Amino acid sequence: MSSHEVGQGLEQLDGWTVEDSEGHIRLTKTFRFKGFMPGVELVNRIAEVAEAEGHHPDVLLSYGSVTVHLFTHAAGGLTENDFILAAKIDQLTKS
Repeated sequence: MSSHEVGQGLEQLDGWTVEDSEGHIRLTKTFRFKGFMPGVELVNRIAEVAEAEGHHPDVLLSYGSVTVHLFTHAAGGLTENDFILAAKIDQLTKS
């Protein structure tokens, strides 16, 4: 994806950022919670959506937060699928 396309994709998302990690551009967002179990519940819901999409993010569960990193390994960076999954993950926190 071009930087222009990435910028357009970010405009459609709430709170996601783009970062460079070990030469890979990825989408990142941290969700905050009070306690541990709400984070566990979100991770489980993310896993279900990711499996259905066939697109699997890196997810870090900590007390009070879940951090999600999205990029397409095969492409070595971001693709439209990353933005689609990010939007679906956001919907999980609104339902």
